[in-house]
Amino acid sequence: MCEWCMKHGAGKKWYLNAKNYSDELARELEAEAYLTEQWRNFEQVFIRKIAGFSSIGLGYKLRMPLIGRVLRWNAEKMIHSESRNRDPIRADGHFGQVIPLEDARIILSELAAEPIIENYCMCRWMQRNVKDVCCINFGVLSGVIEKLPRFVPEGMQHLDREKAMNRLTEHNEKGYVATVWFQPVPYINAICSCESPECGGLRLRKDFGLHSVYKAEYVILLDPDKCQGCKSCVTMCQFGAIRYIPSLKRVIVDYNACFGCGLCRHACIHDALKLIPREDFPGLRGMY
Repeated sequence: MCEWCMKHGAGKKWYLNAKNYSDELARELEAEAYLTEQWRNFEQVFIRKIAGFSSIGLGYKLRMPLIGRVLRWNAEKMIHSESRNRDPIRADGHFGQVIPLEDARIILSELAAEPIIENYCMCRWMQRNVKDVCCINFGVLSGVIEKLPRFVPEGMQHLDREKAMNRLTEHNEKGYVATVWFQPVPYINAICSCESPECGGLRLRKDFGLHSVYKAEYVILLDPDKCQGCKSCVTMCQFGAIRYIPSLKRVIVDYNACFGCGLCRHACIHDALKLIPREDFPGLRGMY
């Protein structure tokens, strides 16, 4: 994420820059108006047109020689838009990055603007008709969502920082991937607990190669001497990065497939897995 870290993170992780959470930035970007329009029309994000083409059959269209290149260029332009005229109904300027629990706790304990709320995951609701309370929003977005009943769980209350961190830990240990989001660039107001393939952002990345979500600043490191081959981590990984090898009686990691979420650590009782900075891993530096 070098581009975004240099531009919006002052040379460090973009999501650890306190300015990106500030009410001052929200006012400068007129974020309340943008977010109100985006979330009032949230369902349309899933059926938005790209360069005049319907998103139906997107995978096939992206593989077409000429049309595919045009679609991919326009889609990436929309996702990463910083234009003052960006379209909130298409969710222009709305993308995120996978983060481990440790970084998510820093955000919620020190950086997130209050009030902090938890609301229904719209991706799960639209994909499976399941109302799962697992998205944590803060700052201006909290006020916007509180005015839209279809997103609001019964009896919803503002969360204090400790409660928010506890809830995120519960989601993480359950196997939900934590992602932090620009909405719009460079304002940050959400940590989602995602699950593939329901998560719209993860699906766009995994199935279509669009950079709606970037890999984490970390990658998992396996200690083969500690691995007992219990395979618990295999079931936890949503990215197919861990595979059990019967002849070795232990797992191996496909580091190119690893998103660095760290969820597999919760399943390993032998302390065989740990996260290391992506930049410290040979061949993976800059590969997001």
